Amino acid sequence: MKQTRNDVRNVAIIAHVDHGKTTLVDELLKQSGVFRENQEVAERVMDSGDIERERGITILSKNTAVMYKGTKINIIDTPGHADFGGEVERVLKMVNGVILVVDAFEGVMPQTRFVLKKALELNHPVIVCINKIDRPEARPEEIIDEVLELFIDLEANEKQLDCPFVFASAKEGTATLDLDNENGNMSPLFETILNYIPAPVGDPDAGTQVLISTIDYNEYVGRIGVGKVDNGSVCVGQEVVIVNHHEPDKQQKVKISKLYEFDGLNKVEVKEAKFGSITAISGISDIRIGDTLCSPEQPKPIPFQKISEPTIAMQFNVNDSPLAGQEGKYVTSRHLRDRLMRELNTDVSLRVEETDTTESFKVSGRGELHLSVLIENMRREGYEFSVSKAEVLYHLDENGKKQEPMEQVYVDVPEEFSGTVIEKLSIRKGELVNMKPLTGGYTRLEFSIPARGLIGYRGEFLTDTKGNGIMNSVFAGYGPYKGDIQYRKQGSLIAFEAGEAITYGLYNAQERGTLFIGPGEKVYAGMVIGQNGRGEDIELNVCKTKHLTNTRSSSADEALRLTPPRILSLEQALEFIDTDELLEITPDSLRIRKKILDPTLRKRSAMKKQA
Repeated sequence: MKQTRNDVRNVAIIAHVDHGKTTLVDELLKQSGVFRENQEVAERVMDSGDIERERGITILSKNTAVMYKGTKINIIDTPGHADFGGEVERVLKMVNGVILVVDAFEGVMPQTRFVLKKALELNHPVIVCINKIDRPEARPEEIIDEVLELFIDLEANEKQLDCPFVFASAKEGTATLDLDNENGNMSPLFETILNYIPAPVGDPDAGTQVLISTIDYNEYVGRIGVGKVDNGSVCVGQEVVIVNHHEPDKQQKVKISKLYEFDGLNKVEVKEAKFGSITAISGISDIRIGDTLCSPEQPKPIPFQKISEPTIAMQFNVNDSPLAGQEGKYVTSRHLRDRLMRELNTDVSLRVEETDTTESFKVSGRGELHLSVLIENMRREGYEFSVSKAEVLYHLDENGKKQEPMEQVYVDVPEEFSGTVIEKLSIRKGELVNMKPLTGGYTRLEFSIPARGLIGYRGEFLTDTKGNGIMNSVFAGYGPYKGDIQYRKQGSLIAFEAGEAITYGLYNAQERGTLFIGPGEKVYAGMVIGQNGRGEDIELNVCKTKHLTNTRSSSADEALRLTPPRILSLEQALEFIDTDELLEITPDSLRIRKKILDPTLRKRSAMKKQA
C-alpha cells in the first residue's frame, strides 16, 4: 500500500549558468547548521573539482542534505552549461520538485528554458527563486512576467503555473516572499520547500526498487551508484537483481556491500535506506546509470529517458612529435585508452570509439567545453597526447540527405557591437531570428546556427565585443546541411627546423605575424609558432643566429626588441587549430603542430586534396 514519507523532501536546484545555484546551496547549508559557528567555509563549497573552482562553473551534479524543522531536505546542485545537460536530465528523476533560480537582472536565458522544459516534462512542481535582488540593476517584477511567459510557452499545466515566487540574495543569505518586506535569513525558502515540494510516495512493503541516476567514482571502492529508493527498502548484505529499461535481457544478481546517505557535505554509512531516501551504493563493479536494483522476486525496471546524443567529436592520439615523452607521465596508447575508458564510468554523455589504428581514439561529447574539461583533467593528471580540431557529427535523414546539429544562440551585446556580431555569425551560416533592446544600452540577438559555425568563435567574439558580450547556446536538434564554412582566414607560421628558438630568428619572424613562442623554447620542423597576417602558411627558421663578421656594426650593441608572444589557453588553442593541424598536450606545454610534419609530404598531401 502506498504511503507518504513526510520527514523527507527531494529537490533539485536548476538554472542557467551563473545565476547563483551553487551560492544558494552554500547558504542553505550554512543556515541549516551544517557548519560549526566558527568553521571557515570556502565559497561555492559544492564545486569540489579544481576546474569547477577555477572557472566558477558546476560540471557534475552534487548531492547534499540539510535538516530543517525535523525534515531532511535532499538537495541536488546541477550544472548550468548546455554541454553538461545530460547531468541535469538524469538527476531530475531522483527528485519530487525543483527550485528554478533566475537572475534578477539577466532574466530568462536559453539554459533556463532547457532545464525548465525537462522539469515540466516530468510533471515536477516548480518553486521560482529570483536571485541577486541586491544587484543595483535588478528588475524582479519584470522577471516574474518573463518567467510566467516561459511557463506558458512550454505549455505548463494550471498547477505548475500557480507556482510560488521567492526573492533571494544568495550572497547576502536572505530570502523573502514579498519584495516590500525584507527578511534576514533563508527561512522563507525553507518553508516554501516544505509546503510546496511533495513528500516522496512509495510502498514500504513492496519489493525493492532503486533507480541509479548518477555514478560517483572513488579510487578505493570503484563505482558508487546514487539513486532514489522508489519502493520498499534496501539493506546492507541484501541480494538484488540489476535490470535496465533499455536492455530487457539484462538480469544480474549482486549483493549490496555498503550503503550511504547524505548528511551535509558527507556520506554517512547506513544499514538500511527506506523508500524516498536518496542513497549511494558501493560494491557493484559495473553498475550503470539507468540501472534499477530490484528484489529477485519482482525484477521490474523503472523507465528512464535515453541520454542525449553527442554532437561533436575529436581524435585523441598518442603523441608522436619529436618532443614526445619528455614531459608527461602517461604517454602510451594503453595509458590513453585506459584513461578514456575510465571517464566513461562517470560521464554518460561521452562516447569513446576505437579507430583502425591503436594509436588513435574518436571521442565524442556534447560540446567544446565538455571535451576541453576532459582534456584539462587528463593534462593535470600527467597525460601526454594530441587532439585534432573538433568536428560535428552528421546524421542522414530518411532521404539520405545530410543533417547537422543546430544551435539556438542568444547574444547580449552593447548596441555598437551588434553589427559586427551579426556580420561574423552570418559568415558562419547563422540566421538572425530575433533582435530586441535590453536595459543599459544592450541588445539581445537570437540566432539559429549550425554547431560547427560556433567552433572557434568564442575567442573572436570576446575580442569583437571588447569583453562586454555574453553568448549562450543550446542544442536545437538536427537541420539540413548549410554548406561549407571557412573557419580561419589567416595561415600559420611554421618552424622550418628543430632546435631552440633564438631572439634573432624570432625578431625576423615577428614581421610576418603574431608569435606564440618566445626565445629559448624548443621547436621542431612542422610545429606552428605563430599566426600569419595573411591567408597562407609560411615556413620560417627561428633557430637562425646572426652570421658573425669581423666588421663591427654601430648598432650591434642595441638589443633586438621582441613583441611579447601571444600565449594561448587550452580553449584558444583548440579554437585556433585548423583541420590539418593537431594540438599537442602535455602537463607543461601546449604546442600546435601540422599533422604531417615533413614539408615535402605536406605539400604533396595539399596538392592531392586540391586535385
